[in-house]
Amino acid sequence: MERKIRYTITKQETGMLVKDILHRRFSLSARQISRMKFRPDGILVNGAHVTVRHVLAEGEVLELSLEDEKKGSDHLVPTEGSLDICYEDEDMLVVNKPSGLVVHPSHGHYSDSLANLLVGHYAALGKHLVVRPAGRLDKDTSGLLIISKHAAAAASFDRQRRSGELERIYLALVEGCPEPAKGTVSAPIGRKEDSILLRCVRPDGDPAVTDYEVIKKGTDFSLVRLRLHTGRTHQIRVHMAWLGHPLLGDPLYGTEGSGGLRRAALHSAQIACRQPVTGEPLRFMAELPSDMADAAARI
Repeated sequence: MERKIRYTITKQETGMLVKDILHRRFSLSARQISRMKFRPDGILVNGAHVTVRHVLAEGEVLELSLEDEKKGSDHLVPTEGSLDICYEDEDMLVVNKPSGLVVHPSHGHYSDSLANLLVGHYAALGKHLVVRPAGRLDKDTSGLLIISKHAAAAASFDRQRRSGELERIYLALVEGCPEPAKGTVSAPIGRKEDSILLRCVRPDGDPAVTDYEVIKKGTDFSLVRLRLHTGRTHQIRVHMAWLGHPLLGDPLYGTEGSGGLRRAALHSAQIACRQPVTGEPLRFMAELPSDMADAAARI
């Protein structure tokens, strides 16, 4: 999707070069900036074409024209279907993904992924979308996921993820009740030997940090709030199993069908971030889906 950005230079930014604003404020890569430089309306200041070495002054209006990308998701089959879009603007959207839906096409899911549904949704509106999720959710994990509408937004969310500004809060149902009721798991995660899919805590793994807090304590299982500081594959599932409290229904790290759940009981409940262009603080919430809500009501 084509996106034109208008940004007014602040007093604090007086004296900065255009290229510095493009890097620091909009997280644009050198390749993206290079492509913009050679477009007639790619980089303008007060309506006039400028080089990236133009010195900016307070009150000047920087105008950027992000290229309308025509490739990247062309291989995806546009699919009609239901989408729960919680928020949308020119740069991003937030989708509440149901359990059982894969994010990207994979073996056995070539046309029924979230990406297929998004491409189909925008095709029906006469628009083109390159699907860029800011993070990932497993097939069985329900809840909120940010989708960037262009490369500059994707770069901003990547920067926010690395700086910790992009905050992700999950809710999970776990076997038993962790003790203490609040803590931080800092345990490296790596691939389990002789397995392509499974992960485990191992000394030579990648750093992984998860905060947890029990918010509803039960005898057989409990409801736990979790915050990710890193984004390793299966991080929450591995960390909670390592503590001795695997997720209910988790067929990989716990007991399939435990608590009556037909999937690992994990839900992306909250996301806090900054709007990728304006910098406005945003926060989104999604209630527990029915399967987890019904189980939590039994605690």
